[in-house]
Amino acid sequence: MKQNRYIRQTSLKNFGPERQQELKEARVLVVGVGGLGIPVLQYLNAMGVGCLGMVEQDVVEWSNLQRQVLYSESDVGKPKIQVAEEKLGEMNSETELICHDTFLTRTNALEIIAGYDLVVDASDNFPTRYLVNDACVILNKPFVSGAIYGFEGQVSVFNYKEGPTYRCLFPSLPEKDNIPDCNTNGVLGVIPGIIGSFQALETVKVITDMPGVLSGVLMLYNGFDQSIRKVKFPAVAKNKNRTHLETNYEQPVCDSVPEVSFKRMLQEISSDSRKVSLIDVRSTEEFRVN
Repeated sequence: MKQNRYIRQTSLKNFGPERQQELKEARVLVVGVGGLGIPVLQYLNAMGVGCLGMVEQDVVEWSNLQRQVLYSESDVGKPKIQVAEEKLGEMNSETELICHDTFLTRTNALEIIAGYDLVVDASDNFPTRYLVNDACVILNKPFVSGAIYGFEGQVSVFNYKEGPTYRCLFPSLPEKDNIPDCNTNGVLGVIPGIIGSFQALETVKVITDMPGVLSGVLMLYNGFDQSIRKVKFPAVAKNKNRTHLETNYEQPVCDSVPEVSFKRMLQEISSDSRKVSLIDVRSTEEFRVN
């Protein structure tokens, strides 16, 4: 029966009906309905968060299916947000689902985020992460951040009460060519599920004002040995004083680096009387391939 739906939560000594009511009254925006966003949405929806907003404009692709477990083969080619709305609605008819069928941009970020209590950044690119941060700082909204890479992931909560912002930890966008993503370097399918679940937990803790929120703490997860490290970092006052968005959130491109062929390199080394040291900076995997 419906009245028993959340009984396993309300019977918790440190949770109870009061915090369940806080979940019901909460409005949460999830940016990205992919590997991270799906477990966030599934758990917050199941746990009774009253309103869930989704920002997404991609369609389901075959390469999504090994980690984005809300989607099935029959969903390939369909808009993610449409499929998510339908399936989440079947899971919990009591949740208000709001679909923002768009990508988050500097022209719509403030308007969209303003309608929610907090944001979960489940995006997969740095421009969106910085945009989410800046908009949340301007609007004084906390946000839960997650990121994945290969067998690893990280989670933190930013702009929570008097805590640090994303720019306190990462002051500016990295150069585009310096940061690989899942499309080029891959990710183990289960890792987004783990990190997304951590994000969902932090979201619940923020909503219900539970202790131990990862504010000022970056949690690093390693899937190889199942280890978790926590790194503390301070707030930087100037990063809390933002009043407007940047004009451009595109990542800067690295300056071009001169290249030399292997044959030319050997010629240069053999013709140079000075002692030359050759440093191989390839990873172990790259070395094995080549």
